[in-house]
Amino acid sequence: MLLLLLSVPGYSAAVPTVLIFGDSLSAGYGIDVDQSWASLLQSRLEQQGYEHRVVNASISGETSEGGAARLGPAIERFEPALVVLELGGNDGLRGFPPARLKRNLGSMIAQAKEAGAAVVLLGIRIPPNYGSRYTREFEAAFRDVATEHDIPWIEFFMDGIALDENLMQADGIHPNAEAQPLLLDNAWPVIREALGPAGR
Repeated sequence: MLLLLLSVPGYSAAVPTVLIFGDSLSAGYGIDVDQSWASLLQSRLEQQGYEHRVVNASISGETSEGGAARLGPAIERFEPALVVLELGGNDGLRGFPPARLKRNLGSMIAQAKEAGAAVVLLGIRIPPNYGSRYTREFEAAFRDVATEHDIPWIEFFMDGIALDENLMQADGIHPNAEAQPLLLDNAWPVIREALGPAGR
């Protein structure tokens, strides 16, 4: 984590920061990091007239439990204007209780808000083989926590991608380079909503 934070070139606290806090879907697993949706977000912000710097603190394999434990130092280090929260997929794949996921997401949202940051949540879905009850409760955790904390969110970050083998890596879990612009398109509406007009 420390190496990740210190690797951000030319960081200045005077520049508003968008902190992406996720797992392998945002860390650029299996592709060149410059092709990741997080890197593409930096370009889009510049094109749209935003002065924000994107800091990607995502870690492959991260769970909501791990995220809740390490978000505080990241907020203290970068003082983000916006936290883009993309965690929970690994909780679902490991069968962790949805109530724990909801608790951890709520904790992270509260931490960010208390520090003065806006938050958006990128929801995740899991394969149906985990059972209909677990799947419903898992997906509801994102909806419920977003509603309770009144933050912008999307139901499925991988919408239009997860079931298209041409957009997935060979493992069938991680999006490939061609999918990254689509991931950004999925996330962009709520990010733009949270940031407000450029130059504000």
